[in-house]
Amino acid sequence: MKLNKAFALRVRELLKIKHMTQYKLAQETGLYHSTMTDILNCKYKSANFQNMALIIRALGVSMPEFFDSPLFDFNDLEIEEK
Repeated sequence: MKLNKAFALRVRELLKIKHMTQYKLAQETGLYHSTMTDILNCKYKSANFQNMALIIRALGVSMPEFFDSPLFDFNDLEIEEK
């Protein structure tokens, strides 16, 4: 699985757990709703770290908690090399 897909799935998982909408998440982060939609629909190869940090903070979890998921198992992730 690609990293951007794993990130999007984890965000969607936490949105469901926290009973939070994508629209509310966009408001909390200050990102445009269209940007949030593009990130969660994997329109970008990867979200920039600042946007990722804003999203994780708005979800009310720590970085370690966010990435503590089988979705981020390095053996299953496709990470593009430059």
